[in-house]
Amino acid sequence: MKAAERYTALRCPSQGFKVNARQSEILQLVSERKRIQVTELVDLMGVSGVTIRQDLNLLEQQGYLKRVHGAAVALQVDDVDARLEVRFDIKQALANKAAELVASNETVLIEGGSANALLARTLAERGDVSIITPSAYIAHLLRHSNANVILLGGVYQHQGESLVGPLTKLCIDNIHFSTAFLGVDGFHCDTGFTSRDMMRADVAATIVAKKRRNIVLTDSSKFGQIYSSTISQVSDITTVLTDAAVAQQDLDYLRLAGVEVILG
Repeated sequence: MKAAERYTALRCPSQGFKVNARQSEILQLVSERKRIQVTELVDLMGVSGVTIRQDLNLLEQQGYLKRVHGAAVALQVDDVDARLEVRFDIKQALANKAAELVASNETVLIEGGSANALLARTLAERGDVSIITPSAYIAHLLRHSNANVILLGGVYQHQGESLVGPLTKLCIDNIHFSTAFLGVDGFHCDTGFTSRDMMRADVAATIVAKKRRNIVLTDSSKFGQIYSSTISQVSDITTVLTDAAVAQQDLDYLRLAGVEVILG
């Protein structure tokens, strides 16, 4: 059983659907290219058109992508389950590396996102860390663990399973932690770190403003992307933990700005 399959079985035991290795690779291609033809998938996967269409139909039924005539297109949604299946092994490796940065008995805030969800699970398995989060998804993921989890209040976003709004920001202002792990949708030298969701960006900016150890945990696919809402400027971030596929110019820019870069 592949890593992505193991995680899907853990997260959705009642759904009976497991993403296999080929389907996970299809999801990654759709996520990166936004649109890909069935004929191209046939060539890349080395299977028949019938098999590819069956895969795409199953993935569409599960809400991972959208079928259009002769192609598949990415969904522009904030669904953590869908995003977890893309580059799963890379995100798990990053989560394992990030967990090494957390000391025993430390209290951390984990904002949200797919890599951060895996980090939360990794820390919960250790059992020696307190986790604060505005993510109902993360809290639900850890429901069977013995971890000390503090779920912040706020307005519930059904799609991304996040809590946002003034109450969430008030909770952040009045709670204490030493390290914050942040997810982002995009990074560009001209804009800093950005999010596609204005409300989540506002919560993340509130976290960053507390000026603790702010760590951005994200895979390299977010680099070069720009979204509408700013989370923070580069100078507000202590560390960026990502994979080795990031362009050298982006790594140089971050390091020149005084940001520690860790490649997982």
